[in-house]
Amino acid sequence: MKIIGITGGIGSGKTEVAKIFKKLGSKILSGDEIGKEVVEKNSSVLKKLVKSFGDEILNRDKNLNRRKLGKIAFSTVENRDKLNKIVHPYLLSNLMKKIKEYRKKGSGIVVVDAALIIEWGLQKELDYLILVESALRNRIKRLKVNLGYSQKEAMNRIKVQIKDKTRRKYADFVIRNDKDLKELRRKTVSLWKFLL
Repeated sequence: MKIIGITGGIGSGKTEVAKIFKKLGSKILSGDEIGKEVVEKNSSVLKKLVKSFGDEILNRDKNLNRRKLGKIAFSTVENRDKLNKIVHPYLLSNLMKKIKEYRKKGSGIVVVDAALIIEWGLQKELDYLILVESALRNRIKRLKVNLGYSQKEAMNRIKVQIKDKTRRKYADFVIRNDKDLKELRRKTVSLWKFLL
């Protein structure tokens, strides 16, 4: 059993790399998906979010509007830290539990797809850490095209994350993602074969 982390800044293509790993046969633990579960299934987390960020983060049906929360939470480093302080303890607890379950099962490759692996200190639980990097202009373009972000929203999300220079210190492998999907797939498959 190998537990491999894939990290990178928003818009770098790390989730695309995780999808390729999945097609090649690995199990995926997505930080975003686990975070979504935590917020949707844990009413105390939602209450804390509303208390910190206000009723405007809710839809009419009183469920969380993730887009509105994201806009507010990633507008400043202080707001981002506030969000992380509320959600991350639950998210990390769930993630660690799942990693331990997979370790017990014993075979194959499990990929942890999360932007904040280093900030959480999670790299210590991994066998390898892959960093996916991409030029700023490419990241902004992807966020605009794929997620409908404005230039300002894209920049707000990017600037509150740690820099790739810091991530590189912890990475075992780096995949540059500045060309097309075909090239990204080629690099990912090549790394997959090496890891096997």
